[in-house]
Formats: sequence, structure tokens, C-alpha cells
Amino acid sequence: MKWLLALLITVPALAQQPTAAEIAKRVDAHYNRLQSLQARYTERYQGMGMDRSETGTLTLQKPGRMRWAYDSPAGKLFLLDGKDAISFTPGDAQAERFPQKQLDDLRSPLRFLLGHTELAKELDGVTLTLVSDSPRTYSLSGTPKGMSQRLRKVSLTVDADGQIHGLRIDESDGAATTFTFTAIRENVPAAAGEFTFSPPPGVTVVNGAAPM
Repeated sequence: MKWLLALLITVPALAQQPTAAEIAKRVDAHYNRLQSLQARYTERYQGMGMDRSETGTLTLQKPGRMRWAYDSPAGKLFLLDGKDAISFTPGDAQAERFPQKQLDDLRSPLRFLLGHTELAKELDGVTLTLVSDSPRTYSLSGTPKGMSQRLRKVSLTVDADGQIHGLRIDESDGAATTFTFTAIRENVPAAAGEFTFSPPPGVTVVNGAAPM
């Protein structure tokens, strides 16, 4: 009878396990209702013999605006203004600008949060893994469409409500970049000029290739 009792306990638990498609739809629903989002982030890059971590503040606002403001060096920025992307590091004489449509940056998988989210159309081969039971956390993984030659997979760490708490990007060459998000604030108004780049004195904005 012990095996029957174990079966009766196990079956309901399995029945409660959502599918990858269900969790993807929860992510869709969560972000489609938002107009803006702000969070602290830690970015860690591991590859090419390097292990580097950076921190900063991420601000997203629909339609199509994104701001990565790095803590160190202060003033380092990566911006999407809804039309163009701009990358700038203090000390450089130039800031690079390129059309958003040509964006091939590791932060680009978060672009789907800036429009009408539909993960099933953004990722191929979506799978789901349970990361933690308390609190219930999942890893939702797939390959971004059109980036299969560069990226092996992207994994979103999401809670049961569909909120994203982390992002891991595995590149084809074995390198990995992980973003961890904390202090998440949703639908907070962005300051005026938040997504406008004003070059410091002596800095020129040039058209360039997408940052790596």
C-alpha cells in the first residue's frame, strides 16, 4: 500500500507542473500589461579566459526604449531611444550609434519586453525546467529566432506569475553572460530625457557597428 500512497501524492504534484507554453503565456501576460520597468542588475560575463561582473540600473519603457546605466565606470551607457541604439563609455572620444533594426547585442533578447510580448514567436525550441520549489521558480529556455549562429540558447529565470528575475545567454563559442535583476519596480514613470543621449563636451556621435 505504500507504493499506492506514494503514487497518490506524486500524481497531483505532477499535475500541478505547468508546461513551457503555459509559463511562456504567463510571461507574455505579465509584460504586455506594463508600460515601464526599472530594476537593478548584475551582469556577469564568462568566456575567452575572462570572468567579469558589472552592475547598474536598467530602465525599460514602451514603445521600444531601453537604458542600461552602469555603475562603473560612472556614465557608461547603452541606450535604445525607440529608433537607434547608442553605446558610450566615459573616456572615449566617440559614442557609437546604429539603427535599432540592426541590433545584434547580447542585451537584445530583452527587446521583446518593449512591444507586444509573444515568447512562442521569439524563441525556438522552448523548454521548461523547475529551478526552485520555494519560491516556485522556473527556467524557460530557447534559441532567439534569427540568432542561432551566434547564440546557443537564452534562459529566462521566471517566477510563477511570469516575472523575469534573471537572463542567461549562452553563445555558440562557449561564452556565457548572466543578468540578475533585483529591486524590480513596474510602471514607474521615467524621468524626462532618460532615453536621450547628450554627449559630454568633446564627444562626437558616429555611426558604427553594433557593440559586442
